[in-house]
Amino acid sequence: MNIFALDASGPCAGAALWQDGEITHEIEARHGLTHSQTLMPMADSIFEASGLSPRDIDLYACVTGPGSFTGVRIGVCAARGLAHGAGKRCLAIDALECLAAGMWGYPGVVAPILDARRGQVYCAAFQNGQRILPDDALPLSEFVEKLHAGPALFLGDGVAAHHDALVSMLGDRALFAPCHMRFIRASAACCLAAQRLDEAVEPEALLPLYLRAPQAEREKHARG
Repeated sequence: MNIFALDASGPCAGAALWQDGEITHEIEARHGLTHSQTLMPMADSIFEASGLSPRDIDLYACVTGPGSFTGVRIGVCAARGLAHGAGKRCLAIDALECLAAGMWGYPGVVAPILDARRGQVYCAAFQNGQRILPDDALPLSEFVEKLHAGPALFLGDGVAAHHDALVSMLGDRALFAPCHMRFIRASAACCLAAQRLDEAVEPEALLPLYLRAPQAEREKHARG
C-alpha cells in the first residue's frame, strides 16, 4: 500500500511517502516561502523520485489542524485536489496527535503545544501512546494546570514562544524535545494513517479542524 501525506498546518511544510510499511521519501522545509509556494513542488519531487504517479497512491493523508488557518486550508486543498484527480480517498490527521507521535516510546507525559496567538496555545496531552487531554485552545497557564504534577515533555512551535514561561511555571519539570523532533513530520502522519484505513473519506469530506473561529470571523463578531 502507498500512503502520501501532506502537512502545511504550521511553520514547517512537509510531504512524505509510505510504501508497504516503510517511509521511503520525505521532504520538510521551514523558510521564508509560503506553503502555497512550496507544498506542491515537494509533492512533485517525491512523485518524480519515487517513479509513482498520483494514481499509484492508495490513500492521501493530510494534517488538518489545529494550526495556522491559512496553512491548514492550503494542505487540505492540496490533498483534496490530488485525491480527487486520482480517484482516491483521504484521511484527516490531528496536528497535536501527529506531533506527539514523534515521541512514541517516551514513557512520560507528552504535551504538544502550538502557538495560537493572543496569549493562547493549541494543546493536548498524551502518555504511553494514549490521549489523556483533548485538543483545546487555552491560555498557557490553564493548560499547565491541567497537566499531572510530574514532568511533561513539550514540543511544537509553541515551545519557542513560551519556553521561558513554562520554565517559570514548572521549573525542572518542564522538559523540551530537541529541535529536530519539535515540529510535525509528514512521515508521522503516514504512520498514523496506516493504522486508521477504515476512517478514510471521499476528498470533499476532508475538512479543516478549527478549535476557534478564524480571526476575521472573531473581529466581525466583535463588531456586531
